Amino acid sequence: MKKILVSVLLGFLCSNEIFAQQDPHYTQYMYNQSVFNPAYAGSKESLSLGVLHRQQWVGLDGAPKTTTIFGHSKVGKSVGVGISAISDEIGPITENKIYADVSYTLDLGGKHRLALGVKGGVTLQNIGYFSDINPGVPDPNDPAFASDENNSLFNVGAGAFYYTDKYYIGLSVPNFLQNTYVEKNNRKFGSDVMHMFLTGGYVFDLNEEWKLKPSTMLKMAMNSPVSVDASVNAMWNNKLEFGATYRLEDSFGAMINYAVLPNLRIGYAYDHIVSDLKVAGTASHEVIVLFDIYFKKRVSSSPRYF
Repeated sequence: MKKILVSVLLGFLCSNEIFAQQDPHYTQYMYNQSVFNPAYAGSKESLSLGVLHRQQWVGLDGAPKTTTIFGHSKVGKSVGVGISAISDEIGPITENKIYADVSYTLDLGGKHRLALGVKGGVTLQNIGYFSDINPGVPDPNDPAFASDENNSLFNVGAGAFYYTDKYYIGLSVPNFLQNTYVEKNNRKFGSDVMHMFLTGGYVFDLNEEWKLKPSTMLKMAMNSPVSVDASVNAMWNNKLEFGATYRLEDSFGAMINYAVLPNLRIGYAYDHIVSDLKVAGTASHEVIVLFDIYFKKRVSSSPRYF
């Protein structure tokens, strides 16, 4: 399994100009959209807080582990702010990201809103010794792997989020700058690439107790295949939510969450791997906790469900 991980990492790190790992995957992306789209910040009537932990490719040594903490709120009629912190590990590579968001919402009439947002922050990256994975692989004399590296890199992003009480469409680029993490002997090892996220979802009222919530996310990056997620959830009585998800040519799975309290929701997602990585790790697990704090009595007659 260690050799398999080395092969995966070398795919990222061993060409003349190669790219760092992609931004983290989220199966429950519909609940933490402020992490990759700053325009989502302040789109709800509450101070919205969340914690998400994802363990990817379970069974594979050094497989990605991601912990995300996020929060956002309105600070005026049209202004929203947010913050997110992400700890992402894959093999000897550790990234800690801290970003702040600001958004401004335009009232388009009725229940139609268009929010525009920007984000900025820093990535603290440590690239450790590859010998920690498998001694002698790769060649320790290779300048890319001969020593560990510590970097602090700034980045900025922007996004747009159009929504009503029933549906939404979001478009964002959370990292415009293409930073290089390691550069030795005129060779670049681990350069950031710009990612684009396109999201959408709808809430169908089936009856007084049941709602149907399809959603999708397209994730695009330079020189990488497009990642396509499609999900459909059913919600009962605004408390229990469950459904299925599919990531194109990668995995399929299920998710469930429950409102323990009116403002506290706990969820879990399971992905079954169908790509080539299934020989080493057949599953990924994801847990999320969402908590809303209302500073005044809710006045909306149509609660938000995304």
